[in-house]
Amino acid sequence: MAEVHEENKIRPAPFVEALSERYLSYAVSTIVSRSLPDVRDGLKPVHRRLLYAMRLLRLDPKSGFKKCARVVGDVIGKYHPHGDVAVYDALVRLAQEFATRYPLVEGQGNFGNIDGDNAAAMRYTEARLTNFAESLLEGIDEDTVDFRTTYDGEDREPLVLPAAFPNLLANGASGVAVGMATSIPPHNAVELCKGLLHLLKAPKARTETLVEFIPGPDFPTGGIIVEPKESIVETYATGRGGFRVRARWEIEKFDRGQYQIVVTEIPYQVQKARLVEKVADLMEAKKLPWLADVVDESTEDIRLVFLPRARSVDVNLLMETLFRNTELQIRVPLNLNVLDKDRVPRVMSLRSALNAFLEHRFDVLRRRSAYRHSQIENRLEVLDGFLVVYAHLDAVIKLIRESDKPEKEIKKRWKLNDSQVNSILSMRLRQLRKLEERQILQECKSLKIELGGLSKLLKSKARQRKAIEVELKTLKKSLSESDVSRRRSEFAASTVTDEVLPLEMMVEREPVTILCSHMGWIRVVKGHLTSDIGLKFKEGDRGRFSIHAHTTDRLLAFASNGRFHTIHCDKLPGGRGLGEPIRMMIDLGNDHDVVALLLHNPGGRLLVAASDGRGFIVEENGLVTRSRAGKQVLNLSDPVVGVACVPAHGDTIATVGANHKLLLFGIEEIVSQPRGRGVILQRYRDGGLQDVKVFQRANGLSWKSGERTRTVTELLPWLGKRGQSGRLAPTGFPKSNKFRIY
Repeated sequence: MAEVHEENKIRPAPFVEALSERYLSYAVSTIVSRSLPDVRDGLKPVHRRLLYAMRLLRLDPKSGFKKCARVVGDVIGKYHPHGDVAVYDALVRLAQEFATRYPLVEGQGNFGNIDGDNAAAMRYTEARLTNFAESLLEGIDEDTVDFRTTYDGEDREPLVLPAAFPNLLANGASGVAVGMATSIPPHNAVELCKGLLHLLKAPKARTETLVEFIPGPDFPTGGIIVEPKESIVETYATGRGGFRVRARWEIEKFDRGQYQIVVTEIPYQVQKARLVEKVADLMEAKKLPWLADVVDESTEDIRLVFLPRARSVDVNLLMETLFRNTELQIRVPLNLNVLDKDRVPRVMSLRSALNAFLEHRFDVLRRRSAYRHSQIENRLEVLDGFLVVYAHLDAVIKLIRESDKPEKEIKKRWKLNDSQVNSILSMRLRQLRKLEERQILQECKSLKIELGGLSKLLKSKARQRKAIEVELKTLKKSLSESDVSRRRSEFAASTVTDEVLPLEMMVEREPVTILCSHMGWIRVVKGHLTSDIGLKFKEGDRGRFSIHAHTTDRLLAFASNGRFHTIHCDKLPGGRGLGEPIRMMIDLGNDHDVVALLLHNPGGRLLVAASDGRGFIVEENGLVTRSRAGKQVLNLSDPVVGVACVPAHGDTIATVGANHKLLLFGIEEIVSQPRGRGVILQRYRDGGLQDVKVFQRANGLSWKSGERTRTVTELLPWLGKRGQSGRLAPTGFPKSNKFRIY
């Protein structure tokens, strides 16, 4: 029987263990090799490989362009074994001036636009590196960073770039990994240099101090940042948060008080075409009644024109409505989740990220200086050998001409090493001139001076700090002289509040009738209907509530569980259908039902009551809520349920129980509170409360009886105090014990 090798044996393992092991490997690969940028150079692997491949293709800023297909081919063939579409998309983004604050690639051809249109195919476009990319690659051949073998083992690629430019924060990054994500907005490089220079002197500087140098992001598309400074400080201190950014706009005035609003800058990563489409949809849905039209007059510069419906429209109110409902204002998140120098993902603060960049620059400086130190030592060694030749020129020439093995004789006679001997034997005759000797002596002198400076630099942390400071000041000066580093995003005090704008500001006011059936199907029809004759309901269903309202009104729905729900009338289903179940609009369990449906009256009061005879008065202003779950107002315990909710307009309260007894008492006996069980309205031996009503005693007590309304003015027999049992209702009072017919 053939021998089975150990590695070919099948090892049984639990499915969960095998799955978790493989999923963990996949997650780590996604986090480290695809999604998160390195804190040192701010690049993901695909971007780093693109820049390195373009450098090897000699696509520097002073050379010509090459087809993007050539670049993508080299990247996926040598370094990045993934799809060409993903690699080309990454290349395109590096070249888009509206997406990247400091483009690392200069594109020639169609690289997309701010409307969201895609770039042309890679066979039609060309690219080369920019000066910013060159600064990231500066010194890569001088042993400044570590290299590793590529995926196929045939080549080598850098683990990180030397990065003389603070690319992570300058250009930002975004990505989604497995279980984590990163989102870093772009910043102004001049401001970053100022912050880095300050950190060189005070590595433990407070975030509040750094924000004085780096006040916030600087987006390539400009815009206005309206985030409070306290929030920005907290965001930078924790590495998590966000920035509210809104479009830049201005007013163009015409004769007779006419005007139009012109938007010249839109928030970062907002597609202009989609923004215009969203505004048009809101206008069609009548959510922007004050706006007559929106026109895109953009050429190379953005120009969106918003035309108000009338010159009397408040421009600030109109813009506030647009900011709340469109992407003219967005929140740009900050999640400074990056890979540190040990390739471990973690969320950093602004100070930690800047210090990590400085630490990388110190490491690059030391390695570059050590490399140069070694190169100078090797060169001086060779030059010393050359000087031996000049000192003993005739003897050296004679040895070379007459000896069979001159290298051994030279090495032995003048005590030289192999490198020096090989250099001597490789000398050309023209190098034996006297002029060459003087040049070598001058080179030796300058190299020894440089060698001494490098030795001092490698031994002194202060000298290294000074060298980094000079680098940053030089970078800051060159950036300041360029228009590309002029701050584009400005700061302004926020006029935004957390209060809900009145609905009438966003919805066109129209009369409607709200219909709700016994089964809970709700709909809205245009106009104020005088009756529900001719209206259709589901089989076995019939009308219950019919309310005259306007599209700008809000409904309050009181449920048997004691909760109030708010429904906007413009959100109700319309048309000729049967409507939709009200339970789809609010969170209401099947074991509960809507008790009352009424229009919200700001400043009004309502009387709520439960089946155990308890109740109280509540202010309507405290009942409005955005939550689908509603707001608990009447506290109940099984089997007690809410049975009534009526407007508290009048001086007398009437209560009627299941025992057909009626009680009247003054409204001043009832407490007003925002939430609770309330007080006892009427006592019962059997059954419970059926209905309540608030009315003016002078007008008498009325109730519905069939199609007629009956009124009793002699109310003395039923007048009493809160908490009494009452007397049997007058003749003709409905057997349903209800003041209203549903």
